[in-house]
Amino acid sequence: MSEAPRLRLRGLQSPLAGPFDLDLAAGACLAVSGPSGAGKSLFLRMIADLDPNTGEAALDGVPRAAMSAPAWRRTAPYVAAESGWWRDTAEQHFAAADLPAARELAGRLGVRGDALGDEVRRLSTGERQRLALVRALVLNAPLLLLDEPTGPLDPDAAGKVEALLLERLAAGAAVILVSHDPGQAARLGAQRRQIRDRRMAPAA
Repeated sequence: MSEAPRLRLRGLQSPLAGPFDLDLAAGACLAVSGPSGAGKSLFLRMIADLDPNTGEAALDGVPRAAMSAPAWRRTAPYVAAESGWWRDTAEQHFAAADLPAARELAGRLGVRGDALGDEVRRLSTGERQRLALVRALVLNAPLLLLDEPTGPLDPDAAGKVEALLLERLAAGAAVILVSHDPGQAARLGAQRRQIRDRRMAPAA
């Protein structure tokens, strides 16, 4: 018997996009591209159950419907292309028990040591984006949903992000990311798909 996929989608849709069917194995990466407005971010947000949708989603055989919304979003965290912050400092967005790991991950991503204690409004765009990724990484989730995670980053910082993602993939996490860089997809060993007219298609 073949192993159940880490992520399974059947008929995931909304009035604006889909339906989407997908099986993604543990340790697999899917890179999604497509024109602006095609529905790439919406696809990720639907998986994360942040936008209204119908259909089935399951992680490691456990249906999304069997989990509370907060529990599902901890197992399938979504990192937006423009990170959202609702408290004054970055460290206030982490549980106290997660702060040591957050500092270690931030350092590996090239974020200065005191950035977590800074007011979010004083952080650079790149620092905010990397710390938003840290917010997802400290959860050790089986699935990561990343919307252009290296978009505002320079090549060195982007390389550090990719190195961490490769580690998570090697440990069995599945990753879906929106990326317009074929080189990034290749470096991550990603399957490639396009979203056109709010439906998924093979990459050109």
